[in-house]
Amino acid sequence: MSDFPMYAPSEEHELLRATVRELAEAKIAPFAAEVDEESRFPQEALDALVGHGLHAVHVPEEYGGVGGDALAAAIVIEEVARVCASSSLIPAVNKLGTVPLLLAGSPELRERYLGPVASGEAMFSYALSEAEAGSDAAGMRTRAVRDGDGWVLDGVKSWITNAGESRYYTVMAVTDPEKGAGGISAFVVEAGDPGVSFGPKERKLGIKGSPTRQVVLEGVRVPGDRMIGAEGTGFKTALATLDHTRITIAAQALGIAQGALDFALGYVRERRQFGRPVGDFQGVRFMLADMAMRLEGARQLTYHAAVKSERAMRGERVADLTLVSSACKALASDVAMDVTTDAVQLLGGYGYTRDFPVERMMRDAKITQIYEGTNQIQRLVIARQLLG
Repeated sequence: MSDFPMYAPSEEHELLRATVRELAEAKIAPFAAEVDEESRFPQEALDALVGHGLHAVHVPEEYGGVGGDALAAAIVIEEVARVCASSSLIPAVNKLGTVPLLLAGSPELRERYLGPVASGEAMFSYALSEAEAGSDAAGMRTRAVRDGDGWVLDGVKSWITNAGESRYYTVMAVTDPEKGAGGISAFVVEAGDPGVSFGPKERKLGIKGSPTRQVVLEGVRVPGDRMIGAEGTGFKTALATLDHTRITIAAQALGIAQGALDFALGYVRERRQFGRPVGDFQGVRFMLADMAMRLEGARQLTYHAAVKSERAMRGERVADLTLVSSACKALASDVAMDVTTDAVQLLGGYGYTRDFPVERMMRDAKITQIYEGTNQIQRLVIARQLLG
């Protein structure tokens, strides 16, 4: 990390933050508890984000988007996650699904699929994992067999975020089983393609408003021009994608943690015990200080990684992008779990009830340590980068 760039959020970034925070508090926060309680998709959040052009700020202007940089995308996700983690997966997963096209898709493919995402007509999900191929994604079994000028896909993708709500899916499939990871290719699959169906919603601990389902592919014929990049480059594209999108999970974790800290601060100012505000006690103040210190450290690393991500997306060689993106994801998600747990503790018995949002935030924080690569895998990646 020797080539540390000088950076700070610009005035435009801070204006964006203020805009998203105001929108999130007015249009998303009022429904967050209901969305969690009913395990329903946060349509109110989607409508609000689309209405303000904040659902996919990363899409370049040439494809109808606003052309926001990686830091702008992180700030949007962070501020939405501050009030509702489920809703923050709308911009996060739109980025996850479309980065493969931005990295390796043909101009025609980008034109066809990025426009509807930019306009809010469609969402885009990412289908890499399988029941027996999570951390070992190269062990996937979904097959794509050539059929004339197209391909026929068969298999089941698991743990797919926003499955059933998204119209488009980046799907990784084995096109040459003899070549291992080098025999995996990437395709765009549409929800309306014959043979595409979805499993039941997973019953989850947190992020209950974002549906997680299997994507079932049964004889799905995909035209050849829907392959993303060259045949056999899909796994390479998948790994390159995660270098950029792990940062969005870090941003989500930051937002969850900030929301919990903000609520805890308000509570300890007002709650009185032994004739004094709880916030007057030294032990409580030390907890709050530790929460804030770790959160700000994770934020700075995440923003640093976002700057590097943007440089890489523009074609620069950024040698340590893998390291810093894994590091910020692991750090921010660990911090989010700690901060939300401490927020529950600060609220005492009230923190353990659904009458207050910190228990939801604690449940939501847990997944950030697991998806887009468990934190154990992130540590392996970081060590591999350090040792060469």
